[in-house]
Amino acid sequence: MSGTTIPRLVIAAPSSGAGKTTVATGLMAAFAEAGLLVSPHKVGPDYIDPGYHALATGRPGRNLDAYLCGPGRIAPLFLHGAAGADLAVVEGVMGLFDGASGQGELSSTAQVAKLLRAPVVLVVDASSQSRSVAALVHGFASWDPQVRLAGVILNKVGSDRHEELLRDAMDSSGVPVLGALRRGEQARTPSRHLGLVPVAERRAEALESVRALAARVRAGCDLDALLALARAVPELTEQAWDPAAEAAGAAADESGAADGSTGPAGAGKPLIAVAGGAAFTFSYAEHAELLTAAGAEVVPFDPLRDERLPAGTRGLVIGGGFPEVYAPELSANAPLRAAVAELAATGAPVTAECAGLLYLSRSIDGKPMCGVLPADARMTERLTLGYREAVATADNVLAAAGTRVRGHEFHRTVLEPGAGPSPAWGLTYPQRRVEGYVSGGVHASYLHVHWAAEPSLARRLVASAARGARAEAVGGAR
Repeated sequence: MSGTTIPRLVIAAPSSGAGKTTVATGLMAAFAEAGLLVSPHKVGPDYIDPGYHALATGRPGRNLDAYLCGPGRIAPLFLHGAAGADLAVVEGVMGLFDGASGQGELSSTAQVAKLLRAPVVLVVDASSQSRSVAALVHGFASWDPQVRLAGVILNKVGSDRHEELLRDAMDSSGVPVLGALRRGEQARTPSRHLGLVPVAERRAEALESVRALAARVRAGCDLDALLALARAVPELTEQAWDPAAEAAGAAADESGAADGSTGPAGAGKPLIAVAGGAAFTFSYAEHAELLTAAGAEVVPFDPLRDERLPAGTRGLVIGGGFPEVYAPELSANAPLRAAVAELAATGAPVTAECAGLLYLSRSIDGKPMCGVLPADARMTERLTLGYREAVATADNVLAAAGTRVRGHEFHRTVLEPGAGPSPAWGLTYPQRRVEGYVSGGVHASYLHVHWAAEPSLARRLVASAARGARAEAVGGAR
């Protein structure tokens, strides 16, 4: 069977904090500045790093999460995202072999590297070692023979003498050193309670940081050797993931017009507004692609700036982000809050994840929000983080009753009460509980779900919006 060959590298590390994001983003930017079309990818559910990857490459940052999407979708999603690229760079998550808690290698960087048949470059924090680095690399290289550890980049090297000692030690390891980055001045990438500050909140500074990372990597790494390594990969024989094919899987399962075909009175494509801007930066690129493929017209808007929803809005998607940081500004935009509440009151489909859930509540830390949900949110010191398994407890605009999904929670807020009379999900792993709200056309939850794993979510949302658009068109024609 013929396949597709896309040059590719996986950038991993022994643990978090070694410098994966620095090296991966710097490599993406350096190769892009050299004229290559670079496809950026991130292992795991993280939304923030892909924003920096997109800035470095000019292409959407895409996630490869074997827990959320299943191992069988990793190569197809990769081939979809990397189509037409000269090089794909995949940034790992945590340590190379760290995956979902209690699930073996599932969702680890090592598993993704094996599924992609891609060479791994290990970024090692060398700041407090010399000869021991060879023992560490030897352990990682020999732990799983199916993982090809093809090179090392030494990070946080203190001096010329330190680098010499490290390279001498590595000579006997059999793993080549492909770069050494000094411990000196680091590119400024500020963090806060959920990680790096997203690109959307500091675009000019972030662009400067990415350029600085490219310069550091260009000066300290053997780009020619890294590119040769990336090109010496086998074909991938899987078929690329196709949002159109996924959306067509049951295009008529809900309404007979989920593909956006014209309704009885010429309703056309339903317009689905998607929240964006600095307060709502968490979104997987495949979601908009699935909505579009299912027949929607997808229009972004910024709840910090726009006082109205896009004209003709028939459905609303509010993803994750940092509403707690922007609570005063979101609250001050009373016209938009009223417009969101009015849309929800019509029964139009409104789906919200995490930040969107808080935005639909009555208040965040006492600041008035949209008031769609009878609940209030507040910041806490406690981080809620981890993979979840859930089932839809009742039919709603996003999921049919019994639909099973895998998701991810990541927040430091608490919503009180945490679930309505009709919850959004019944969680089955790691604990049994209900959470979120279903009311009319509203589906709101803390759970982040990757729709590529369950395309029916997008189809169902578009079908509901299409029914509303046709009903309005028919009513207006009478």
